[in-house]
Amino acid sequence: MQKRWSVRAKPIMADVIKLATELNIDPVLSTLLLQRGITDFEEARTFFRPELDHLHDPFLMKDMDKAIARIEAAFEEGEKVLIYGDYDVDGTTSVALVYGFFKKIYPNLEYYIPDRYKEGYGISTKGIDYAAENGFKLIIALDCGIKSVDKIAYANTLGVDFIICDHHTTGIEIPAAVAVLDPKRPDCDYPYKELSGCGIGFKLVQAYAQLNDMPFEKLTPYFELAAISTACDIVHITGENRVLAYYGLQQINTNPSVGVRALMLAAGKTENYSISDIVFIIGPRINAAGRIDDAKHAVALLLAESEEDARHRVEVVNLKNTERKEHDLSITDEALSMIDGDAVMINRKSTVVYNENWHKGVIGIVASRLTEKYYRPTIVLTRSNEHVAGSARSVYGYDLYEALCGCSDLLIQFGGHKYAAGLTMAPEMVEAFSQRFEEVVNATITDDLLVQEIRIDTELNLNQIEPKFFRILNQFGPFGPENMSPVFITKNVYVSGNASMVGNNHIKMTVMQEGSPGFDCIAFNLGEYLPKLTKGIPFDICYTIEENIWRERRSIQLNIKGIRTY
Repeated sequence: MQKRWSVRAKPIMADVIKLATELNIDPVLSTLLLQRGITDFEEARTFFRPELDHLHDPFLMKDMDKAIARIEAAFEEGEKVLIYGDYDVDGTTSVALVYGFFKKIYPNLEYYIPDRYKEGYGISTKGIDYAAENGFKLIIALDCGIKSVDKIAYANTLGVDFIICDHHTTGIEIPAAVAVLDPKRPDCDYPYKELSGCGIGFKLVQAYAQLNDMPFEKLTPYFELAAISTACDIVHITGENRVLAYYGLQQINTNPSVGVRALMLAAGKTENYSISDIVFIIGPRINAAGRIDDAKHAVALLLAESEEDARHRVEVVNLKNTERKEHDLSITDEALSMIDGDAVMINRKSTVVYNENWHKGVIGIVASRLTEKYYRPTIVLTRSNEHVAGSARSVYGYDLYEALCGCSDLLIQFGGHKYAAGLTMAPEMVEAFSQRFEEVVNATITDDLLVQEIRIDTELNLNQIEPKFFRILNQFGPFGPENMSPVFITKNVYVSGNASMVGNNHIKMTVMQEGSPGFDCIAFNLGEYLPKLTKGIPFDICYTIEENIWRERRSIQLNIKGIRTY
């Protein structure tokens, strides 16, 4: 698939030189800092050296005082408290964090994860009924609830109080809970708006610890859960999230909990974890429990206190992950065949595929794979009880949620954000919805958005990649949304030695530039370019710089994202 290269605008050169001089770094590095909004020495120090005192006072969050007061009242009265969270990574890590913290303080506590298939996303009537029937007076809802106005009203009639800890965009009305913690509330002045659901949970326990003069060390075991959530929920790796991710990664790489350690062992990677590794290695295993069976398996693993217990529980989670992979691959193959075998569908600007027998738990993954393959807004639908449920994914720059708004009269419900959403409709509406969605996308998307973009930060000469440069570049991490690993463009490079195909469609080679040393490169899924890479013939590359570790030997490697031949 052809990709368009887009180079970010350069900052003012005088600013680049000034910051480079102030920090004694290469101007390319100061360019990267300015692109991230870092303009002086103090801001750079905060960026490069995340500190615990960079975390904000949790009581700056609206309703935090009410939340802590209600929790303390519950503890004093001996009330039963239910910790409620969703079945995805953010929800399960949130529950494990808040339940794990409070369980050490107060015994009359349980946790509840809704069934993906019987209850669906968010706060459910069944969950509220369970609480009321079993004598729970307080529910702490994590990673959900901000739009559950009717559900909270129903709980109030049963005498069940709610504390909502959510990070999603609010609706027109705020639920009538005892406390609603959400930095995205229009009336909340909390300084950082991009916390994950688990991040909000961390702020809740931080507030409790702070009010009760507990040493901060009591909170440090929970950094790893906040980091896993921050990585897997694809929130910004900036500000407070950067602090949580930084210290969480430290813990994962030096002293993980027995549950996380078991996940690492099961994956076959036990060190040097990055945000990307969490997303692609740890996250899918945690998610698989809720996709295939019951997300409580994942929570129990994250709460495991002995290695034996963790080993037993990770076997269950790993088995679910294997099942998930099997469903994922078979459904993806079926969907690809449907699209490639339909002349009308292959030429559309959107993709909508439906099979009533597909497993609901993996349609989001399949939607992501189809988007990657055809690069257009994509929806995968399957039967869910008497309705049809769907998972939607978008391409960079296109607002999927707005497109669904244009189809709202055909839907029972939908929700999500710009790049991912879920939806439900009546079975008889599938054909009409597919047609309408294509009409909306066709009218609102531009052709350039249908060509995948490689966003390049700046140009770099290979001879600038020396040890100090690489050491400082590494300090830009943890990398993630709004702080991605920098992508560089280098022109007029050539192959030194031979370029060869490895794996299915990958190129391994060494490249040089006039006057530079050679650098080992890996170019994933770019095998089509191999015939054009002739020794001594120049071409351009865009790439990230990474450390390659092979048999305890460390070296700098260029991970090539694009090749442009002349």
